[in-house]
Amino acid sequence: MILWEALGSVLIGLAVSYGALRWLPERYGQFRSRPLTLATGPVAALFGALLAHSVLGPGHTPATLAVSLGVAVALLSLLLRQGDRARRSATA
Repeated sequence: MILWEALGSVLIGLAVSYGALRWLPERYGQFRSRPLTLATGPVAALFGALLAHSVLGPGHTPATLAVSLGVAVALLSLLLRQGDRARRSATA
């Protein structure tokens, strides 16, 4: 059963990262690099599924996949950078 959870979480991560690259409006910012974004989604979702499976145990597949979705979205949001704000140096 953990094989299906792992495969499902990787597919969820790919879908989230591809969807974020494709449909996220410009006003929310830009991702730093496309390959990094496409790699972070599945890895983050797989990590979230591993974490949820170790905490919840077997037999909680929907909850495990929901946690993997949340971790993927949270880590992908860290890759966003603001596009229209002026950059300020630390010394200014």
